[in-house]
Amino acid sequence: MGLGTWAYQEHYRTQAVMKDVRGLQARIGDAHERLAILRAEWAYLNRPDRLRDLADLNFDRLGLLPMEPDSFGSARYIVYPIPDILPITDPIDVQSYLATQGEDPL
Repeated sequence: MGLGTWAYQEHYRTQAVMKDVRGLQARIGDAHERLAILRAEWAYLNRPDRLRDLADLNFDRLGLLPMEPDSFGSARYIVYPIPDILPITDPIDVQSYLATQGEDPL
């Protein structure tokens, strides 16, 4: 009798989990569809001719210019700040165990 009860409970638990899995798969499918639509919209909105027209239309506000090869520089010309050397305000003495025993640590 106990084995039959266990099998009955497991059957209904399995059915409930399978229902949850089907629901999750449906949600994943919906998310894939939304993602495909968003990718298509992104591709449409980022067409070069559209962006060029928007840049021309908003030139007065943005001041965007076409990119030229001489618009770019080399990373070797970047000036990086030199870090400040901080003073030692509270020095401590450091010794090795071998040095305290009179042995050469090297």
